[in-house]
Amino acid sequence: MDPEAVAASVIGTGSWTRRQVVLRSPDDRVAAWIAVHDRAGGRTSVDLTVAPDCADGDRVAGALLGWAREAAVETARLRQLDETQLDAMVYADDDRQQRWFAAAGYDRTRTWLELTRAVDDAEMLPQPQPGVAVRRVAKHENDLPVASDIQVVHQMLEESFADHFNSYRESFPEFLQRLREDPGHRWDHWWIAEVDTEDGPLPGGALVSSVLTADADGVLGSYVDYIGVHRRARGRGVAKALLHTVIRDARRRGRNRVDLEVDAESPTHADRLYASMGWTTKYSTESWHALVTVGARDRWVSL
Repeated sequence: MDPEAVAASVIGTGSWTRRQVVLRSPDDRVAAWIAVHDRAGGRTSVDLTVAPDCADGDRVAGALLGWAREAAVETARLRQLDETQLDAMVYADDDRQQRWFAAAGYDRTRTWLELTRAVDDAEMLPQPQPGVAVRRVAKHENDLPVASDIQVVHQMLEESFADHFNSYRESFPEFLQRLREDPGHRWDHWWIAEVDTEDGPLPGGALVSSVLTADADGVLGSYVDYIGVHRRARGRGVAKALLHTVIRDARRRGRNRVDLEVDAESPTHADRLYASMGWTTKYSTESWHALVTVGARDRWVSL
């Protein structure tokens, strides 16, 4: 696990949205760790790690997942919600974690593919189709991004994913805070695609990328965190234009790969697009969900 990512979760600017428990063995080694992230209204992420040599791992996992459920209920109560969805990501070949989440009442809901694509210095990449332009999010002289552009990115992603699996409304402040927590976050890795329309150029898509930690050879990569194409721009090569932009940017920065994650059952068949553009699968993960209800008598009430 990336030490910088762990530090950002535990003590970083977004740590106030998380609660975690660390279990140590009698010889003071970390035996297990669980984190609960209040990601947005009605959505709580759960991240569980238990050391392979942890004695009685099943019992430890069960106790920690029980604590996570109570922590999620407390968060939902503070938000004055009736329920929240627990969302865990598990490696598709990890039978041990799958057993733990199933025993805790979670259901397997979706499969995701983690993809990678090499950056070739000699590769000729096509330009966007006529009527499509890609630009970086604008910045002020002090290098801070122009607020209206960041809001456009949020709008494009929210509206692009409205008909996708497990889509939910994430407020602009929550979206901004969460992405800024990533140690790989850089404002100059955010992009907007614009398309010509009868009403003039309009936003047609957006892409948020970040710096990927160095590989075994010590070379950095780029990671596509989000890419969305608005309905009004679909079928015009916007996704390819955004992806080619990120590949060019990675090549300019001396990086050797561009990675991303895709829904294996994407309604837009995004996995086919990525395969046609040279991405290959590194591994698969699964979403496991559980719905937690907050009883009316347990809800926090303001005075």
